Amino acid sequence: MTALDLSLAGQAAAIASGEADAGELLEATLARIAERNPALNAVVETFPERSREMLAQAPRGPLYGVPVVIKDEWPLPWRAQRFGAAEMLAPSAPGESGPYRALRDAGAVIVGVGNMHELGSGSTGNVSVYGPARNPWNPERCPGGSSSGPAAAVAARLVAGAVGADGVGSIRYPAAYCGLTGLKPTFGRAAMEGHHMAPYSTMIVSGPLCADAADCRLLGSVLCGEELASGAPRGLRIGIVRDAVSDDVEAPVRASCAKAIGLLCEASGGEMVEIELADLDASALAGVLIANTEGMNGLTPDRLNHLDPELSPLGRGLLKYRMLLPAAATVKALQVRALMRQRLAALFDRVDVIAWPTVPAVAPPLQMPLVELPSGTLTADQANVRGGALANLTGIPAISVPVGLSEGLPIGLQLQAAWGRDELLLDAAEALETANGRGKVEALPPLAEAAAASTEG
Repeated sequence: MTALDLSLAGQAAAIASGEADAGELLEATLARIAERNPALNAVVETFPERSREMLAQAPRGPLYGVPVVIKDEWPLPWRAQRFGAAEMLAPSAPGESGPYRALRDAGAVIVGVGNMHELGSGSTGNVSVYGPARNPWNPERCPGGSSSGPAAAVAARLVAGAVGADGVGSIRYPAAYCGLTGLKPTFGRAAMEGHHMAPYSTMIVSGPLCADAADCRLLGSVLCGEELASGAPRGLRIGIVRDAVSDDVEAPVRASCAKAIGLLCEASGGEMVEIELADLDASALAGVLIANTEGMNGLTPDRLNHLDPELSPLGRGLLKYRMLLPAAATVKALQVRALMRQRLAALFDRVDVIAWPTVPAVAPPLQMPLVELPSGTLTADQANVRGGALANLTGIPAISVPVGLSEGLPIGLQLQAAWGRDELLLDAAEALETANGRGKVEALPPLAEAAAASTEG
C-alpha cells in the first residue's frame, strides 16, 4: 500500500515519521485526480502550483503535507467560490476563508475544489454548472448533495479527507450515498468565516467527510480549532423513533440500520429506548423555510428578472420561490424550531443518541432521482429532508456512518446527540466500526477497488 492509499491519519503519521515524503504524496495525488476524476467530475479545479506553494510554506501541524479537497463554497486566496452555479446572488471574490485558514495552519495542502449541487439547493448532486458529480460506486447514480464532489473524491480515494458544508443535511446525504463517515458539527463550532451566508445563516456548518470516524475526528478538530477528544461510550442509551424516518424506508436500509443499532448497543453495553418525537414533518418544513428565508440576501425583483440563462430551471424557480415566502411562515418556522429544541432537550435526558437511517434509500439514478418507498414514489429531496433537517434546525450535531450495501450501493445510519456532544457521536461511530470489524468503512467502490487490485498485482 502506498501513502496515497493510507487514511488521513495514516498519511499524516507517515509524513511525520519520515516514512512518506509530502512532496511525492502531493504529486501522486494530483496524478490520481487526473486519472480517476474524469469519470466522476468530483474535482472541478486543481491548481498544482498553488498546492506546491502551500506545501512549501506549511507549518508542522497535525495535517502537515496531507492533501485535501474543499467544497466550492468558500473562497481561497487565489479563487472565488461559485457554489456550483452560473451566478451567485452575493458578491464573490478570492480570499482567506475560515476553513482555508484552518487547513493552512494545520499544514494541510488543498489540492482541488470539489463539485457541489447548484447553489447548495439539492440533496442529490445531479445539478451543477460544472455538470453533475458521479457516485464512485456507480457513476450513473447520484453522489448526494450538496457536498457531492468532496464525498465522491474521498470515496474514490482521490484524497483521504475533504471539507463539506451542511445546511440541510448536505454532508450527511453524500456520506450515506458514497459510503463515508460525515460529521455535521454543532452549529457555530466549526470554521465558517468567508462563507457568504455566514452573517445570516443559523443552519450551515462546515464539516469533514472521511472514510472513518478517526479521520473525521482529526479533520473535524482542525475545522473546530480544538481537539475533539476520544472516549469509549459505555451504557449508550440509543433512542429509536417509530416514524417515517425509520419506517418509510427501503427494506434493505431498514434491516442494515437495525442490525447496526443492535451491534452498537451490544458493543457499548447499552440499551435501545423507544422514544416519541412528534412533528418531524413540520420540523423538516421549518428547516427548509428558514434556509430559504436566510438565502434571500441579495435577491431583488430586478436580479430575478435577469438571472444568468445557464442557471438551471429548477435553480431559477427556487430563487423566485423565495420571494414568495410570507413572513408569517418564517415566524411559524422559528416557533417550530423553539418547540423542537425543547423536546430534544427533554429527550436527551433519557437517551444519549438518536438513531435512524440517514436517507431512506440508496443513491438514485442521476437522470431521475426518485426513490421507491413503502409510501410510494418520492423525489430524493422530498424523502431525504425528513431525516436530515432536524439537526440543522436545532443546531445539534449529527453523523452518518456506513452500515451496509444494497444493489452494490452504500447504506448510511445517522446518529444525533445533544448540543455540543460531537465527540460522543465520533466515539459511537468508532465503537460501531470495531463491532462490525471495520468492514463497512474499509469497503472500496469498484473504481478504487480495481485500481488497488491492479497495483497489488
